[in-house]
Amino acid sequence: MTSERRSRWIAAIELGLISSTFSTIVSQLSAARIGREATVDWMTVAAIPAGDWAITAEPSWNAILAGIAFHQWADFSWALLFFGVLGRWTANLRPLTIRLLAMPWAVFSSGLEWFVLVPLFPFWQPLFTLQQPYWIGLLVHGSSAVMYPLFARLRWARGNVPKQDLRFTNAWIAGALVVIAVLGTVALFGDHGYELPWLGRDRDADQTYIRHMTTHHAQGIELARLAAERANDPHLRKLAMLMVASQTGENRIFENWWLSWFDAEMPDCDAQERAAMPGFLTPAEMRQVKTAPPGEFDRTFVEAMSRHHKGAVKMADQMWHSRGDPRLRVMAHAIRHAQQGEIALMQGASGLAAVATGLHNMLGDNVN
Repeated sequence: MTSERRSRWIAAIELGLISSTFSTIVSQLSAARIGREATVDWMTVAAIPAGDWAITAEPSWNAILAGIAFHQWADFSWALLFFGVLGRWTANLRPLTIRLLAMPWAVFSSGLEWFVLVPLFPFWQPLFTLQQPYWIGLLVHGSSAVMYPLFARLRWARGNVPKQDLRFTNAWIAGALVVIAVLGTVALFGDHGYELPWLGRDRDADQTYIRHMTTHHAQGIELARLAAERANDPHLRKLAMLMVASQTGENRIFENWWLSWFDAEMPDCDAQERAAMPGFLTPAEMRQVKTAPPGEFDRTFVEAMSRHHKGAVKMADQMWHSRGDPRLRVMAHAIRHAQQGEIALMQGASGLAAVATGLHNMLGDNVN
């Protein structure tokens, strides 16, 4: 290996460590701002290589750390591919050119993961594609690729960096540190109940949606806990645990947003509101699941939870097309995708069918 090629690979390794770490920090700090529970997302990422082992009703530190490590490895690998394997064409690019190519590369790499590498070869894991819409992965890959212009500095021996590249990358590093500082400050205040102000145009509609979805989720959590304990199919038990974890995390975000935006306790939904919610099960229907005989439990649960999920999808779809706060709308899009995906997972979707279903769920509107 020539010294120039060795230097290129060393720089690619350094860039991979920097970009993947920056992406991890940004993802962790910004997740709750758009309605994502970071610990659940890391757990879902851990399930790509680890399968059902990673899934629990309350994300474990082992799963969270495994998810972060796998994410870092993936981002690191994409940087090595871009500047190492493809270095013949990319290693000598100027910082501005790298910046222009970085976002298309993020679109390509995140799309390849979402459509092929994770649900098909080599991992054959449909959960990620059906649980998380493509744009979440795009945001993660974008936050990694945004650091790629630093390669123009790393490729040079110390002290030999051209002045124009030095000025550009100094400004880039300063900007990245400012981004982390701002996101960290916003996250710190948000975690203490001081989120950025409500930005919707229909306060009553947003308040109704938060109250109703929180109540709807609470019943979904109760229902999923039954399956986590009683389901005969081990995959169904794990999927139920994921439902508990994700909806519990979303309810925490709803409660935090409510207190921050409206400075009051969230009122409970009355019996009439509950009865009018799409997919909300009656007490008799809940008893039917609770008392289902062992041999009939899985089928009874899947039918009840599918109906419950379809109701949540309808509510989320209405919010997605509303004039609500942008964060609520983004979160609603992810909820409707995930819950339609969980219906498909309960029915055993995998392979190309899971990819097609995930794409349809992300782009389509109401389900019947």
